[in-house]
Amino acid sequence: MRPSAIFPVLCAIAAVILGFLCIFAGSKKDFMEDYHILTLNTSRIGQNVLNETLSSGSSSDNSIISWISNATSSISDSITDELNDAVNSVVSSIADDLGLKDFYSAHLMDYCWGDYTPQPVPNATVKSSEIHKNITACSNRTAMFHFDPTAALEKSLNESGLGITLDDLNWPDDIQKGLDALRIAYKAMFVLYCIAVGLSFLVLLGSLFGVFGGGRLSAFVNVLLATLAFLAFGIASAIATAVAVKGSDVINKYGEDVGVESHRGGKFMAISWAGTGVLFLAIIAWCVECCIGRRQKRRTFTEKP
Repeated sequence: MRPSAIFPVLCAIAAVILGFLCIFAGSKKDFMEDYHILTLNTSRIGQNVLNETLSSGSSSDNSIISWISNATSSISDSITDELNDAVNSVVSSIADDLGLKDFYSAHLMDYCWGDYTPQPVPNATVKSSEIHKNITACSNRTAMFHFDPTAALEKSLNESGLGITLDDLNWPDDIQKGLDALRIAYKAMFVLYCIAVGLSFLVLLGSLFGVFGGGRLSAFVNVLLATLAFLAFGIASAIATAVAVKGSDVINKYGEDVGVESHRGGKFMAISWAGTGVLFLAIIAWCVECCIGRRQKRRTFTEKP
C-alpha cells in the first residue's frame, strides 16, 4: 500500500467535481446561476431612445419612439430634481413592457434570464449590494451551445406582441459580429471541459490503483494522465477566460449607446482555474512518487549481497 498516493486521489476527485460543476453550472433554474461565463444586463436598454424622446419632444416614425412618447408623457411636464430616478424608473418599465428581462446570463450549455430585485438600478435607498438576481427560466441544455444575445432578445420582443424589433432599439450589429467571432471558441471550450473531466476520472482510477499497488511504472502513467488532464483543463480555462473578457469588452464597447452592459463571471473562472490547479498538484505528487520509487529501487539494489 502507498499511503502517500492518497493525496493525488483527493486532487483527482476535486478535479472531477469541479469539471462537472463547470459543465452543468446554470443548467437549470437556481442551480449555480452566479457561476455564469458572462451576463448581459439589459435593464436600461432603450435609454438612448428615451433620452432622444425627452430632448426632442417630437413624434417620430420609429415605432419605439412613438411608444415611449406615450409612456413618458406623464413626466415630461414635471422636470424636477428627481428626474434621474424618474428616468431610471421609466427605463426599467420600458424594458418590462417590451417583454425584455433585466439580464441574460450565459453558461456552458444554456442561458438563463430574469430580473433584478428589488430593482435593477441602485439609488439613494437601494445599494448595489442589496440587488439580487431573480431567475425566471433557462433555455434547454444543449451540447456545443453558443450564446446568441440577439436571438435571445428577439425572442423576448416577439413574445411581447408589440411589434417592436431590435432595429427600433438601435441594437448594434457589432455586438453580434464580435460574439460570432467567439463561436468556435465557445464550442471548443465545451469539448475541452468534457475531455478534462474524462481524463481526470482516469487520473482518479490510476491514483486509486497506485494507492494499493504498483511501482514506478504506475506513478509514471499517472504523471502522464495527470499532465494530459491538466492541459485540457488549463486550455479550457484559458478559452473560458478569453471568451468572458472579450465578450464583455465587445458588449460594453458597442452596447453602451443603447444602455446595455456585460459582466464577466468571476466565480466560474475561479472554479475552472481551481480544477486546473488541483491537477497540477496531482502532477507534482506523482512526480515525487516516481523519484521515491527510483530511490527505493536503488537502495534495494545496493543492499543485495
